[in-house]
Amino acid sequence: MAGYVMTINKDVSIEMMVNSGVYSTILPDPKKGKWRIPQEGTFADYLSMTPGDSIYFFSERKIYGIGEIIKVGNDCKYLNYPKADVPEPFSDKDIDKDKLLWEVSDHYNRCLCLFKPSPYFFKNSVDMDDVLNSNPDKFRSIRTLWQLSFIKIDDEENKALQDIILKRNEENLINKKNIFEYDNKIHEAIEKKLSQEYRLTAYQIMINTLNKKNTLEHEMAIEAYLCGILEKENDTPFGKWDYISHQVAASPFKPIEYMDKMDIFGYRYIEGFKTISKYLVIEIKKDTAKPDVIGQLMKYVDWISQEYAHGDYSMIEAYVVASDFPDDVIIEKNKHCIRNFSRGYRPTQPCTWSDCKLISYRFNKDHLEFSEVKKG
Repeated sequence: MAGYVMTINKDVSIEMMVNSGVYSTILPDPKKGKWRIPQEGTFADYLSMTPGDSIYFFSERKIYGIGEIIKVGNDCKYLNYPKADVPEPFSDKDIDKDKLLWEVSDHYNRCLCLFKPSPYFFKNSVDMDDVLNSNPDKFRSIRTLWQLSFIKIDDEENKALQDIILKRNEENLINKKNIFEYDNKIHEAIEKKLSQEYRLTAYQIMINTLNKKNTLEHEMAIEAYLCGILEKENDTPFGKWDYISHQVAASPFKPIEYMDKMDIFGYRYIEGFKTISKYLVIEIKKDTAKPDVIGQLMKYVDWISQEYAHGDYSMIEAYVVASDFPDDVIIEKNKHCIRNFSRGYRPTQPCTWSDCKLISYRFNKDHLEFSEVKKG
């Protein structure tokens, strides 16, 4: 499964958090009735959480773990209080009787996820340098953990992180010593209080940026919607994927602010096995697409081929999502979304890749509708 590494302020008690089995991010109040893009990104990260994902805490260069995000009620993540996703300021008094995490949260804690130790959260933390040096080739996303509340890591990176934490705690694992205690009583209390009012969706994030053309003014709002649906059965042209993340680095390591990032990245397993069959990349444009989006997308396709698929372009599905596609974009796609490559040895099989689709979107009532553009 995927994993999440949560950054924790040094003043926050990791022991108390593990004991409660609840994590909640602090979100600043919206400005002038609008969510800002980083806040929409935080909602998108929550929307991509699924039961079974791992969770870790990062504080003062140290990583504590290992936990598992679990379902309580119908989901593993919720609004902390009704309308918490509405871009309005609330006071602590407004939400005092309705908040799920009543002991330590305030109105800045707008959403939360629930977890349990799996197998334990060890008091013996692991230094970040120790983590990165333990299996350098596997750690991609953790290296980009900068000015973020938390970051999502894929299955390989998650396994590598678990490995180093378990190796550094082998004796504690055997003797069951130096572990944080956990009590599910808060989970039980939360479950009793849950209702539809606490359901976390991308609706308010989309409504917040909706314009008169039935398109959205922030690409991040589209990312949030896709993060919420693509790991489930859906009727979109993209289909269901086993792993979905957004804003995934797609360039050689350099200062974080200069790194290229894929809007949506994912992969799908061969059914019944933990073997990756396909990789997904989606480039999103909130307005009418321009021809240069094709070059941008193909740069990401080449990156996935090099870094993940080991030259096998047949493992990649690529999409551009925009409100409209002029003919010059379609011509550019037909001309440049082609790669020739070889598969196998003795004999080598020459192959051609062209698995790129243009997808238009529109907002309809409470969801986005997607349709493939085939003209041109």
